[in-house]
Amino acid sequence: MAAFTCTSRPLVSLRSESRISSSLSASLSARRIFAVSPDSAGLRIRLSQSPSSLTSKVSQPRRRGIVCEAQETTTDIVSIVNDTTWDSLVLKADGPVLVDFWAPWCGPCKMIDPLVNELAREYTGKVKFYKLNTDDSPSTPSKYNVRSIPTIMIFVNGEKKDAIIGAVPRSTLTSSIDKFLQ
Repeated sequence: MAAFTCTSRPLVSLRSESRISSSLSASLSARRIFAVSPDSAGLRIRLSQSPSSLTSKVSQPRRRGIVCEAQETTTDIVSIVNDTTWDSLVLKADGPVLVDFWAPWCGPCKMIDPLVNELAREYTGKVKFYKLNTDDSPSTPSKYNVRSIPTIMIFVNGEKKDAIIGAVPRSTLTSSIDKFLQ
C-alpha cells in the first residue's frame, strides 16, 4: 500500500501567464501564477489571484508550495493471507480472526489501512489480523460473496461471524471486534 506525505517547501521559480480580456467591461487581465518546487520534478502548482488582488501593488503570490510524495508502507503486525494459506491461517485458527479484503487500486482500502494496522497493535494477542489481496487471490473472496472492497470479515473458530463493508469509522470496527472477545 502507498501512503502520501505532504510537506510545505519553498518554491524555486515563479512563472506567470497573462491573458488580456477583450471585453470592454473587464479591464483587468486574468493572471495565473504557477510555482515549481525543487523536489517536485517539474510539478506545477497553480497559485490563484483574484481580480481585486491584481489591482493591488502589494499583492505577492505565496512562495511556499505543497509537495506530496508516495511512500510504500508495511502492514506491521497484519500478516498476508492468500487462497493457499486461507485454511491453515483463518479457518483453523483458535479464537477470533479479522480479515481485511483489499486491492492496491482501491482508494477506500488505502484510507482504512492505517486503522486496521492500529487495531492490530491494540488487539495483539486477542485477535489475529490478516489482509487478503482480492486481485492476487480471487477464489476466497468469491467463496464468501465479497462484492465490494474494503470488506472486513471476522471469523471465530473457522466460522464467519460478521462482515463490515466499506471504509467505516474506528468505533464501528472496535464494537464489532469486541462482540467476539467475551
